[in-house]
Amino acid sequence: MRALTGIKPTGAPHIGNYLGMIEPALALTQRGSKITEGFYFIADYHALTTLHDPALMRQHSLDVAATWLALGLDPSRTCLFAQSDVPEVCELSWVLACMTGTGALERAHAYKAAQDRKPGEWGVNAGVFTYPVLMAADILIYDSNVVPVGADQRQHVEMARDMAQAFNSRFGQTLVVPEVLIREEVKLITGLDGQKMSKSYNNTIPLFAPSKKLRKIVMSIVTDSTPMEDPKDPDTCNVFALYRHFSTPEQQAALAARYRAPGMGYGEAKQTLYEAMEARLAEPRERYMYLLDHGAEVEEVLVEGAQRARSLARQTMERVRNAAGFRPGVRTRTG
Repeated sequence: MRALTGIKPTGAPHIGNYLGMIEPALALTQRGSKITEGFYFIADYHALTTLHDPALMRQHSLDVAATWLALGLDPSRTCLFAQSDVPEVCELSWVLACMTGTGALERAHAYKAAQDRKPGEWGVNAGVFTYPVLMAADILIYDSNVVPVGADQRQHVEMARDMAQAFNSRFGQTLVVPEVLIREEVKLITGLDGQKMSKSYNNTIPLFAPSKKLRKIVMSIVTDSTPMEDPKDPDTCNVFALYRHFSTPEQQAALAARYRAPGMGYGEAKQTLYEAMEARLAEPRERYMYLLDHGAEVEEVLVEGAQRARSLARQTMERVRNAAGFRPGVRTRTG
């Protein structure tokens, strides 16, 4: 059983990335899990749809890799690599594009959202339009069985399934059809304003913000105007919604009781959330800062991961090429 997921290097990861995708993905590859191997990548090809600054691309790619490692990714069980180090994914993307109708791509969430935003220099670029095809290639080229994603990416994984089935129906059983995995408790992580946490809404909490900055950000979470002397409802509070992810059931019950009793201000709830987050993130933050200062160690992991990923990708592409009837080519004859 193999799991696959990726993060675009469009900025330092935030709490929403961590809770919605990174933490569940890491849990999948812990020893004793039915998942025997993970393929987790830096989605730099995908980032190119919006990020055209090479220095930032390199820096954000390092940020993402350091984040995975700081949070406990084990390179012996999980292959960590950059998407662009495996160019075969672009070859498979073209093959899958030839199995996909434009109507399906026009209905994709990423494309529709891009149309709703102010167009860029060229309008909505073709990379955004074909985003689901490249994502499908990412998934299928590594024979992925399970894809842990946020709820907003479910459609794209379902499209990958459709593309795999379309290819298999035409050319025989060649590609593994993956399953989507979404943890219900983290399908929506709220941001500072109560909306979904997203860079697009400017409501994120940086994952590795320094302690003082983290507290300042947490204290800025939007709450209602209920007076301190009145009871409050934890189930409708942005602060408590985040606290659930950093606390035990017993701790949640204790804070919920404080909410429902008179005399608790939201400042107390925010302080409790901050302390819980700091307890969870202080050690990984220290490791993350070390890795940023020792980029050669991160690069070593990425190079090894790319070698493993590309070896598997080449095997998949050989199956695809044979199934589709392409001539063997120089690479096959020379090994």
